[in-house]
Amino acid sequence: MKSMTGFGISKFEQNKRSYSIEIKSVNHRYSDVNIKIPKNISYLEEKIRKEILKEISRGKIDISITFNNNSSQEKQLKVNKELITQYINILKEIANQNKIQSNIEIIELLKFPEILTIQNNDDDEMIAEELYICLKQAIENFVKMRKEEGDTIEKDLEKKIKSISEKVEKISEYSTRLVEEYIVKLEKRIKEVLKVDLIDEQRLAQEIVIYSDKSSIQEEIVRLKSHINQFKKLIKKDEPIGKKIDFLIQEMNRETNTIGSKSTKLEITNIVIQIKTELEEIREQIQNIE
Repeated sequence: MKSMTGFGISKFEQNKRSYSIEIKSVNHRYSDVNIKIPKNISYLEEKIRKEILKEISRGKIDISITFNNNSSQEKQLKVNKELITQYINILKEIANQNKIQSNIEIIELLKFPEILTIQNNDDDEMIAEELYICLKQAIENFVKMRKEEGDTIEKDLEKKIKSISEKVEKISEYSTRLVEEYIVKLEKRIKEVLKVDLIDEQRLAQEIVIYSDKSSIQEEIVRLKSHINQFKKLIKKDEPIGKKIDFLIQEMNRETNTIGSKSTKLEITNIVIQIKTELEEIREQIQNIE
């Protein structure tokens, strides 16, 4: 189990080229990857996205990348000689027209736009390889944190589902005595109203059958126990399970509501309220599961 909340950071340096990658994520219904990357290596954005999505299926993921290239090996100073010549000719022409001296200093010429430029001869493949080393470590740190938080959530879910399972067993015990209790109450009520000791057994049997049919919660209990077993197996799987568990909790809520509406026993009603409270707590918790 993995949480959708996570954080991972990594730094890497090679030949005066430094890389820093920070990954963080929060809850999201789908996968939403946002990458903040320097313009000079923006061509690697799609590859980075694919690497992230290999490990993550859900969550809003923000990735921040910094890249500093201070290596002189990939930089070359370039002089635009043709442009210098044009500047000199124009300056001489202006000087002649205005009959002034044309003391042209080279240091002044270098201040003109686009005379001197620094050309980057970066090895794109080498930069991609170095960035991948940094990215891989950041992803590992990020996934590790998501797993650790997922383990904590899993333990909490196990505790809650165990509590619900115990309560369902109590409901099952109460439900087996419902008909017997109803027979006793019905016989007593008839004797009190009619003031007779003899009761029409056939009529009494019909009433019991009708009551049993209306108040039976055995099917709901069976389905609820089945959902609990599925839940226990699901949280042990090494795959994204958030959406599946969310659906399962909805079904468990449905069966619990039906039990509550059918039951006339106060003890069962109280347990139903407790189960619904715990199911709501689980539902809130699983919103953070991938």
